[in-house]
Amino acid sequence: MLNQITPLLLTYNEAPNITRSLGVLNWAQDIVVVDSFSDDNTVELSKSFPHVRVFQRAFDCHRNQWEFGLKETSISTPWVLALDADYVLSDELVAELDQLAPDAQTAGYRANFVYCIKGRKLRSGIYPPVTVLYRREAATYVQDGHTQRVALAGAIEDLRAPIFHDDRKSFKHWFGSQKRYTALEAQKLREADPAQLPFADRLRRWRFIVPPVMLVYCLIVRGGILDGWAGFYYAFQRATAEAMLSHRLHG
Repeated sequence: MLNQITPLLLTYNEAPNITRSLGVLNWAQDIVVVDSFSDDNTVELSKSFPHVRVFQRAFDCHRNQWEFGLKETSISTPWVLALDADYVLSDELVAELDQLAPDAQTAGYRANFVYCIKGRKLRSGIYPPVTVLYRREAATYVQDGHTQRVALAGAIEDLRAPIFHDDRKSFKHWFGSQKRYTALEAQKLREADPAQLPFADRLRRWRFIVPPVMLVYCLIVRGGILDGWAGFYYAFQRATAEAMLSHRLHG
């Protein structure tokens, strides 16, 4: 089925990541990169790979960037594999994609993730499953807080093999991203009906409850303490992000 899939990636200053992400997509006959006018060498690195077509669009929101990539870049295959630039496909997942035989009711596939810090796989990662593979004609994007999600007309199946989430950008870059993300997420939580929110999001509406809980959850419940420095670093990141969100909500 690989010849029926076009990988689609969004980028902005992804030079530390893009080579690894594109390097495992050498099976693809067409790869689309939508870049938000990076000021590093992301575009040059992307163009160095065969079969990559690069488009540039000024960023306004994630939903609009994905919609542009999906509908305005002349993707012709029936299936699209939507990837962040810090996603790295496992060999097992590529083999699984090749053997997929979806029925007519299947509109997409959801993947689990193995979170990595500088290449080290964590047992404590809490990155949620994401629908990454979908029928092009059945998909549209909607904004959801700081990010987006794809809405599909049809059933979504689960993939067995994982994707590695391995962002090699600096902590300064991560912190700046979290400032933007938590502002959007706080707006979403303030505007939502509390009765309709998942339990975790209802907890987030309480002042500074979640940050220490997240630290303990990542280190103890999820076993991050066994991941060494990478586990502590990840737990610190997650607790910091929750503290920033709490400050946005109650500051």
